[in-house]
Amino acid sequence: MNKSELIDSIATKAGITRAAAGTALEATLASISEALVAGDAIALVGFGTFKVSERAARTGKNPATGATLEIAASKSAKFTPGKSLKDALNA
Repeated sequence: MNKSELIDSIATKAGITRAAAGTALEATLASISEALVAGDAIALVGFGTFKVSERAARTGKNPATGATLEIAASKSAKFTPGKSLKDALNA
């Protein structure tokens, strides 16, 4: 499912226009992004949790030359599914 199909599904299930569903989806994604950038976790009970994961700096190797290189520390968004979602997937 791509973004356009998701907007169509939201509009149908919520009984709203496609434009309103698109606006709601954009606002939701922006709010999640802003919270993650601020370092907050977003817990949606039954669905799952979005949180920021930090990766430490490490040393790696260039596979072509074998030379060592430093990989900088970074942050990444992680999603952990909730029990209801896991149960629905495994039903």
